[in-house]
Amino acid sequence: MAGVRVLHTGEPSATVVTLPPRGAGSPPVQPRGGGHATARQRRPGTKAGPAKAAAPAKAAAPATTAETVVSAAPATAPSSHVLVLNATYEPIHVCGIKRAAVLLLKEKAEVIENGEGELHAEHTAMPRPAIIRLRTYAPVPRRSRRRLTRRAVFARDDWTCQYCGDHRDLTVDHVIPRSKGGSSEWENIVACCSSCNRRKADRLPHQARMFPRTTPRPPHPSVFIQVACPRIPPSWDAWLQSAA
Repeated sequence: MAGVRVLHTGEPSATVVTLPPRGAGSPPVQPRGGGHATARQRRPGTKAGPAKAAAPAKAAAPATTAETVVSAAPATAPSSHVLVLNATYEPIHVCGIKRAAVLLLKEKAEVIENGEGELHAEHTAMPRPAIIRLRTYAPVPRRSRRRLTRRAVFARDDWTCQYCGDHRDLTVDHVIPRSKGGSSEWENIVACCSSCNRRKADRLPHQARMFPRTTPRPPHPSVFIQVACPRIPPSWDAWLQSAA
């Protein structure tokens, strides 16, 4: 197509398309006869036939401004998540690959271990990070103040019903029912299958003779990392196990 340049950036997932400048469309179509339409004369005694519709003029191409559009396909690397270690080498967070690159370029973090592939910018390239460490210590919220979510409860309890050990059809259960004054806190909520939840109903543990297999407590920060990234890369295992 005339007026359009397609440049390849060197990586198969990105393409740069340069659009033409404003007003660079096709010239408007001029009518025949120097721009003046003349009526065709008919002979005397002949009937006038139906007038032929004039052919519609071609629309001019829409005016655009000169700009560069960059489109990139999703990364094909094994993981688009990066493990973030505190300055004390404790795993505290998971961030996206773009956020990790910003922290590294601003020298707010350093690379501990690289993953597969590279990150390409306009004028530079860098290895894809898998684990980074913050250069400055970041305060970590107390475990009791961590937001309580169903997935975090399931991960803390190893995706297992705390009454029968089943792994299917999980929900959450208040050990002390709310109708009996129980609170919605880490120490009072466990993973529970739907069958045990119905059987326990709103009874106390000693009334239903159903007691959790483990004492519920606030989870370790590594649990939230597992929630944020269900598929843990093998390179993270040593760091998460040492912090557990």
